[in-house]
Amino acid sequence: MKDIKVIAFDADDTLWVNEPYFQDTERKFCEMLEDFLPHHTVSQELFKTEMKNLSLYGYGVKGFILCMIETICRVTENTADIKIIEKTIALGQELLQKPIELLEGVEQVLAQLNGGYRLVMATKGDLLDQERKLLKSGLEKYFHHIEIMSDKNVPDYLKLLKRLDCKPEHFLMVGNSLKSDVLPILEIGAYAVHVPYHTTWMHEDVSHSIANQKFFEAKNILDILSFLR
Repeated sequence: MKDIKVIAFDADDTLWVNEPYFQDTERKFCEMLEDFLPHHTVSQELFKTEMKNLSLYGYGVKGFILCMIETICRVTENTADIKIIEKTIALGQELLQKPIELLEGVEQVLAQLNGGYRLVMATKGDLLDQERKLLKSGLEKYFHHIEIMSDKNVPDYLKLLKRLDCKPEHFLMVGNSLKSDVLPILEIGAYAVHVPYHTTWMHEDVSHSIANQKFFEAKNILDILSFLR
């Protein structure tokens, strides 16, 4: 990776904790509907709703709140007490206000790479929420460019590279999702480092192995420093 000039970092579950907060919110949501359906069935119905609406709402907490409300209406056949809706909105608002917990080694890596490379934050999600999280994180000072993307497919990355005036062979993406942060990056001929997180949203799961000379598997984010030497 001696020709790398731009390094982009995913945010959620790469720079800071995210998915565990969503899972905790989902658990509380499912508990509220246990009089109608078992916990695991409510979870499946919620995921089904999320997938149906992904092209409409995109990624993020606001879409998640709307999907929870729609799931309530469907699984209860519109018989749920309005207080359940109120509690669900409150759960979503609580999720939006979770503290930012940086993952181990993140600031050390950004500080060491800053100046030697152009650093970019490239993440999916709701614009306002991700901007809020970045501001709370204190990491904004390290980044040359912030890109909050509606999705992370090949066309999305090609647009990002064009904006950055960067060729694929000079670009490295770092993230916890094989589906979003690795596979499309390798397809465009850029480099990717996968930093696994202990829990991943079902939608981001990839079951097959990856064999590519531009793909690197890290144990933690600090490994990036040795990869770039």
